[in-house]
Amino acid sequence: MKKLFKFILNTIPRPLLIRLSYVIRPVLAFALKGSRYTDPIDGKSFKNFLPYGYGHQRNNVLSPSTLSLERHRLLWLYLNNETDFFTAPKKVLHFAPEQAFHKLFRGQKNLDYTTTDLYSPLADVKADICDLPFEDNSYDLILCNHVLEHIPDDTKAMQELYRVMKPGGMGIFQIPQDLDRETTFEDDSITDPKERARIFGQYDHVRVYGRDYFDKLRTIGFTVVEEDYTKKLSLEDVQLYCLAKGEIIPVCYKN
Repeated sequence: MKKLFKFILNTIPRPLLIRLSYVIRPVLAFALKGSRYTDPIDGKSFKNFLPYGYGHQRNNVLSPSTLSLERHRLLWLYLNNETDFFTAPKKVLHFAPEQAFHKLFRGQKNLDYTTTDLYSPLADVKADICDLPFEDNSYDLILCNHVLEHIPDDTKAMQELYRVMKPGGMGIFQIPQDLDRETTFEDDSITDPKERARIFGQYDHVRVYGRDYFDKLRTIGFTVVEEDYTKKLSLEDVQLYCLAKGEIIPVCYKN
């Protein structure tokens, strides 16, 4: 089962994979049903989660029911426990909507919810993050997670995120980050997909973000809170939900 799932993840184009997953998920959830680990997004429990990763496979990280990864479950816990996301009226813009969240957020009556992406079949608006078709100061909350590492001109993308966010608004802009690295590394001359995967962690990534990522967001104008939310959770919950201890959630505000 795990070998088959690894083959599917690494060979099928993502738009098709999203469509196929609606059929695959119930089968996986039934086969792995148990009580050792829990997906907090839907509350379902399993004997183990699935492996996931490009090149370097991480074991026990992909939920069989929602297809959430560590970062999705951490974000859901943060939004649910620390914000009014699920209760207060908000105009929300969600880039490259994660399948783990899309249906759940779409069903929230308090949200005026718009999704956007260049390629995702889940996007309401097909748009380039560096040239957004939205008016200034439009959104209370912007979710843009694991997107910026794909964008050659991430400065322009960050400026657009700032432009369309309302004053007083909030954004969460997660990225794959090497916290042992002080400065971000990028090299435009690296174009071979295999070499990109080796150096940047994935074939379609263009950089490896370091700790300076937060300061770059600050230069755009955001006030940034480096939220190490796993520190606020018990070790038992970190293990139960299969979270990545020490992962930082970049919570960004426009004053």
